[in-house]
Amino acid sequence: MDELVLRIKREVLAQLDLSKDIQDAELEDLIARQIAECSREQYLSIEARLSLAQQVYNAMRKLDVIQKLVEDPQISEIMVNGPNCIFYEKEGRMYRFEGRFSSEERLEDIFQQIVARHNRAINLSSPIVDTRLEDGSRVNMVLTPIAIDGSALTIRKFPSHPMDMAQLLERGAITEEAACLLKQLIEERYSILISGGTGSGKTTFLNALSQYIPGDERIITIEDSAELQLLEIENLVRLETRNANCEGAEAITIRDLIRTSLRMRPDRIIVGECRGAEAFDMLQAMNTGHNGSLSTIHANSCVDVLSRLEMMVLMGMDLPLLAVRKQIASGVDIIVHLGRMRDKSRKVLEIVKLEGIKDGEIVLNPLFRRVKGNLVKCGELIHSKEVTNGG
Repeated sequence: MDELVLRIKREVLAQLDLSKDIQDAELEDLIARQIAECSREQYLSIEARLSLAQQVYNAMRKLDVIQKLVEDPQISEIMVNGPNCIFYEKEGRMYRFEGRFSSEERLEDIFQQIVARHNRAINLSSPIVDTRLEDGSRVNMVLTPIAIDGSALTIRKFPSHPMDMAQLLERGAITEEAACLLKQLIEERYSILISGGTGSGKTTFLNALSQYIPGDERIITIEDSAELQLLEIENLVRLETRNANCEGAEAITIRDLIRTSLRMRPDRIIVGECRGAEAFDMLQAMNTGHNGSLSTIHANSCVDVLSRLEMMVLMGMDLPLLAVRKQIASGVDIIVHLGRMRDKSRKVLEIVKLEGIKDGEIVLNPLFRRVKGNLVKCGELIHSKEVTNGG
């Protein structure tokens, strides 16, 4: 069947007028006619014809063999380890896909097709790219020979309708009491960091928290590749980084976007992920009137969040460690730490409040902690934050 797909694709391409824009209906008609020609040489059932037409169309206009995985709403992650080795995650479990790309060159054609839609480039000079699909799915691509066994493609899919807090409650990711506290914290403009490991649900949780942001506020989101699906926010500006390219366009970094956002009259700034020197700019924003800002960070615990923030700030600024800790303690109010459990579910493990500096160390006040599988209250807010307007 693979050879037949390639043959029909070649013959359809030979008939296309590449000087004009070919509409989908015209392409589908050409494919159908070519399949009819092939069926005169060998018997093809109606089911086989329909499958063949879909495969050829996907190979020419979509993501080839993995298109069916992209369209499956139950699949959350797709991993391509070279043209012949494809895996996917479905309902928390990993499976190997029977399909494969016809060649390494065909896989790289798909890479070019993806990046072209978002004004990015992938080549030997820039062999690693982060971008997204049209539906918002996160995409990472690494070309061979950096990826030794063939070019690697990883797609993190997001649900078409992002989860809200009610759905997280149904799944046991958080308790009603903890959710009510977070609602209060958002409304009172506490600045919150959501931490956790890879695949722990940080972006999903940030989307859910956004439903508590008052509707009359102006929000600026800043991301490497736009994937946030904030709920019920009208006054929203979404900003995305850009890599430098061979046409002379300069790179636009997270740091650039944070500085620009301060001139856009935001009530809150949401940084999709904090992972480098931009941590200093984010803390500066939190410390200069933009209370209630949100971000995510990769970390193994709430204590690890502090160490990582210190390291990231020092990547961009040469400051005394105590000064960095004061910036963190003053800018960040709350850390919500998430984890992936043994049963593959994603849950809130801890909620802590930063209570300033004591003896040169940041003091953490645990509010909720997961004990024996249950998220239990273990502390109180020492004082409530006065609600103020941002920027």
